[in-house]
Amino acid sequence: MKLWFPLLLAAWCAAVHAADLPPLILPAGVGVNIHFNRGHTRDLDRIAAAGFKFVRMDLGWEGIERTRGQYDWSAPDELVTNLTSRGMRAILILDYSNPLYEQTVTARNPVLGGEQKDVASPQHPESIAAFARWAAAAATHFKDRRVIWEIWNEPNIFFWKPKPDVAQYTALALATCQAVRAADPEATIIGPASSEFPLPFLEAFCASGVLAQLDAVSVHPYRDYRQPPETAAEDYAKLRLLIERYAPMGKKQMPIISGEWGYATHTKGVSLETQAAFIVRQQLANLLASVPLSIWYDWKNDGDDPSEREHNFGTVRPDLTPKPAYTAIKTMTIELAGCRIVRRLNTGNGKDFVLLFADAHGGQKLTAWTLGEPHEIALPASLRRRAEIKGVTGQGSKFGLELTGVAKGNTLASAAAADHASVRFDADRLWIGVGPAPVFLSLEGVRLRPAPAGK
Repeated sequence: MKLWFPLLLAAWCAAVHAADLPPLILPAGVGVNIHFNRGHTRDLDRIAAAGFKFVRMDLGWEGIERTRGQYDWSAPDELVTNLTSRGMRAILILDYSNPLYEQTVTARNPVLGGEQKDVASPQHPESIAAFARWAAAAATHFKDRRVIWEIWNEPNIFFWKPKPDVAQYTALALATCQAVRAADPEATIIGPASSEFPLPFLEAFCASGVLAQLDAVSVHPYRDYRQPPETAAEDYAKLRLLIERYAPMGKKQMPIISGEWGYATHTKGVSLETQAAFIVRQQLANLLASVPLSIWYDWKNDGDDPSEREHNFGTVRPDLTPKPAYTAIKTMTIELAGCRIVRRLNTGNGKDFVLLFADAHGGQKLTAWTLGEPHEIALPASLRRRAEIKGVTGQGSKFGLELTGVAKGNTLASAAAADHASVRFDADRLWIGVGPAPVFLSLEGVRLRPAPAGK
């Protein structure tokens, strides 16, 4: 009985605790990945100023436990303290191995190819137990600091040594969940942080019973750069079917987290303008798919080589000069602050995305973009005696209309800005000029009507 009691207690706690995940309200679940623990206060100030609310960073077992049983939390302590003081929360990744407990193996070099020596991922009873103890110590140390714990990073690819093994990873995840739950029953735990949507790996993971211990399933929805962020919706739907099939009662609707995902602006990547459009569309398309937390990769370019992909994921350059993506995400977090998606409006064109938002005070906003060529979208609408439409482009340029009275058959007014953004009203339709970058519209005195049947 003594052997099984802690596991039963952990399972019971997992079933009754409330996960500390953000609501589907902007910018509560907007996050970014970083690569530092100490200092970088200018980075953190600018991250907070952009409206990011979560920061994801590796915890790294080897860097914390350099002597068996002794843990040095000073570096992540500094980071969590700095985040908290700026109104942000940490996602700390419980990841990578430790030569104190695992053997050296031969593994493939993911960048250069060929073989290299590396430390095996935890896959033996002693190393799994040591990793779980370390994770439990982390949960105890950071208790009540609202850290979200993610178990490993992309175990379905080369980050698991010497090669991916879903059974090995799942054994580690189960042991880690149970240890963290015993240390802090209120902890929020996510995983498996898979690269892309490897369905056989994800099904084996979900079928293992680990969903009973998790608060959300995290994935990294990277894809071919010809596939925009909206294409992840189909993958989320497939993953939800797996969750519904294998999760215990009460967890069938477990959230999915977009734990890491970006588009790089290297010479074979996307343009600066496309990255700026995609960073916003990723957040909005994920919210539309009921994904409460989305982490953009990466905060800052990791170098200055224009041909190197890993040097060009950032929203800013190495010297913190903003790229258009930084301005775009900041514009979104300001313009849609406190807003929740009400519904996607039907325009009769599946490539058009027009999202109706509402804030806590009943105010209405629209966000619109298209996957096709720039064009105008017509929405059935009517005006009150006085109406005002305020528009903001993805790069923050403002435009708008003030309308009084109702005319029939003639355009009342129109306004235009950069990035194909425009708005006009004629008789009974609101026309919005859209392109690849989302445009934001605040509506006052405008009533949107249902589209006619067949549209």
